[in-house]
Amino acid sequence: MTRIARLHREFFVRDVLLVAPELIGKILVVRSSNKMLNKYAITETEAYRGSEDEACHASRGRTKRNEVMFYPGGKIYVYFVYGMYWMLNVVTGGENDPQAALIRGIEGYNGPGKLTRALGIGRLFYGEDLTTSERIWIEDAGLAPSIKTSSRIGINYAGEVWKNKPWRYYLEE
Repeated sequence: MTRIARLHREFFVRDVLLVAPELIGKILVVRSSNKMLNKYAITETEAYRGSEDEACHASRGRTKRNEVMFYPGGKIYVYFVYGMYWMLNVVTGGENDPQAALIRGIEGYNGPGKLTRALGIGRLFYGEDLTTSERIWIEDAGLAPSIKTSSRIGINYAGEVWKNKPWRYYLEE
């Protein structure tokens, strides 16, 4: 029998290129407003790797918006896009090494905006610590799914080199 366990800080304080693919198959747990625990397997992520990555919010330096990306891994970075969607990111790496994995899909919800809307994730989750939070965390159910890679989505602004990095990870179907 597989033991399900909450991920600890050590999992998150590694390079995003290790963490993002390993998040596939992990279980995102969110406590709803009525105190029910909702659990979803993570099916798709994208890696954003620090100041040198032109697609990463940290590439333009430290700001009020991306401040949490400069903290040690395990925090949540949410930001608002298109005037309607919150994007859920898991901060990775060490202190002052701004990296994050965007959660692009979970079981039953494809698309980062759709999943945050369905789970009620918004501004108030900014900076939440996945290792200690009572309302959101990630568990390891011991799964080892087959993962595929591709280029990241919706980042044409970053240029050809960064747009074409194979830093999108998803379940092989």
